[in-house]
Order: sequence, then structure tokens, then C-alpha cells
Amino acid sequence: MTGVESPEYVPGHGLLEGRTAVVTAAAGAGIGGATARRFLEEGARVLISDAHVRRLKEYEAELAGRHPGAVTALPCDVTDEAQVRELFDTAVRTHGRLDIVVNNAGLGGTSTLVEMGDEQWARVLDVTLNGTFRCVRAALRHFRDSADGGVIVNNSSVVGWRAQAGQAHYAAAKAGVMALTRCAAIEAAAYGVRVNAVAPSLAMHPHLVKVTSAELLAELTAREAFGRYAEPWEVANAIVFLASGYSSYLTGEVVSVSSQHP
Repeated sequence: MTGVESPEYVPGHGLLEGRTAVVTAAAGAGIGGATARRFLEEGARVLISDAHVRRLKEYEAELAGRHPGAVTALPCDVTDEAQVRELFDTAVRTHGRLDIVVNNAGLGGTSTLVEMGDEQWARVLDVTLNGTFRCVRAALRHFRDSADGGVIVNNSSVVGWRAQAGQAHYAAAKAGVMALTRCAAIEAAAYGVRVNAVAPSLAMHPHLVKVTSAELLAELTAREAFGRYAEPWEVANAIVFLASGYSSYLTGEVVSVSSQHP
């Protein structure tokens, strides 16, 4: 299959003007970092968080250079309930309000079931599924009490739909994120809150490309309809749509950012 070239970067259109957002796992080159950048370009104020403190501070400085006064950062380990609560409290204290939450934190890895230990299984689920649960719960508590509505967007994966060897822990976690999204959406509707998710397939950035063999990358991209991997900002654009007023009647949905869905 001949790959289709990536499209030109889409400029901002003020879709999130005046909104305040929290984005987890947003310390740089991946989907979280791209989402934070796109939100800023769309007029939002953004609190970025990540467990990697050095990279988080470096990315905060980079974004602040382009969007002074609109971005702050707070380290957060989503497996720690106290840190999660502090993240949302800080967003409100710093920016006066909270409108959008993007739960991007996740942990992967490759291991067959017969070789996988309990600790490896539990770690992937604690970051990817339980971490998303903790952040959704904290966000919903705030939105319920503020009575101003809000939006939550979770990051799932097409692996939550389809089988892939060596990915049982990650697939189980991402399928759980999908189910959590649907159930949370039903409860959140009473607070005027929408909850949706994106399900990317292959979103690569330069750091990932460097640690992925050419053979594997060729195999993975050949499965995609466009014969190429997604740029992180292309997934971020779908998140912008779900966070914006253009998706005002969508809730409980999982949007595939890939041709690889059921």
C-alpha cells in the first residue's frame, strides 16, 4: 500500500475560547502534548500534568513561550488519589473554573499471558483504567458541585475492540475505559456534562519512531487505510471536536481515529 502524506496542520479557530482544560499525560510529543497545544491554539487555558516532572516543566516552558499566561503545569501520578484531587483543585484555584478534562494517561507494554506477572497486569490496569476512573470521578464531583456543566474526553484505543497478541493487559484496560465512558455519560447527563472517548490506532511521534523497528512500523502502517500512522495532532483534533460545542449532542460515544474498528 502506498502511504498518503500527512495533511497540513490545521490552524485554530477559537473553538474553545474562554474555556479551562486539564490534560493528563501531556509532557511533550504524544497525544496529550498535542492536545494541550491544540487547546491553546483554540483559545483555552490549559493545566497540563504528567508523572515525568522534568519533561513536564520543559513542555510548560515551550508552550508558555507561544501562549503566555494561558498554560500552567502540575506533576500528577494518576495512581495516587491525593494527587488527582490536588490536580483538579489547582485548576480551579489557578484559572477560576474548569470546563474540559482530557484523560490521556495510560501505560502499555507487550507480554504473552503465560509470561505476564500479576504486577505487570496490575500496573497497566492501575494507570490506564483506574487512573482514568480516578480522574473521571474527580471531574464529575467538581462538575456536579459547580453546576456549570462540562466535558470529559477519555483516551481509549482500537485495541479495546480487537484482539492482539501480547496486549491482553492493555486491551482489557482500554476496553474498560470504553465501558467506563459509556456508564459515566449516563450518570453525568444529570449534571449537564458530556463524556466521550477517542480510540486511536497508530499515532506516532519522533521519539516512538526511533524505538520502533522499521519492519514493525511498516507492518503496522500497512494495516491503516491511509498506509501511514496518524500524527498526534490528528488525534488531538478529534479531541478538540469532542470538547467543543460542535459535539453538543454527543455523549457516551467512542470515536475511532482509525479505520481499524469493528
